[in-house]
Amino acid sequence: MCSYIVEKAALTGSAAKGRKGWMRIDTANVYYDHPYYSTLDHVLAIDFTNEGEGGRDRVAVELSADSARALVDRILAALASGEVAHAVAAPALAVAAD
Repeated sequence: MCSYIVEKAALTGSAAKGRKGWMRIDTANVYYDHPYYSTLDHVLAIDFTNEGEGGRDRVAVELSADSARALVDRILAALASGEVAHAVAAPALAVAAD
């Protein structure tokens, strides 16, 4: 049974290479469900689209849960080291009040 639960993220300054070459993207649709293509039972899928242009074209990835977690870790590590190397102030994390 598919859940059809999708988390959306608005993207800024983004591009992806699709079947027609480079395209602008403004949205990432992220979900954990049955894959379209992968042979795994469930995947973390990310569809990059441009909803501002109708969302007809997309670039998609399907990752195992372990691969998705490893990718998140590497993204955070790249951001941290890149911000240090380029002297960019890291954004403050919001802390919940007790």
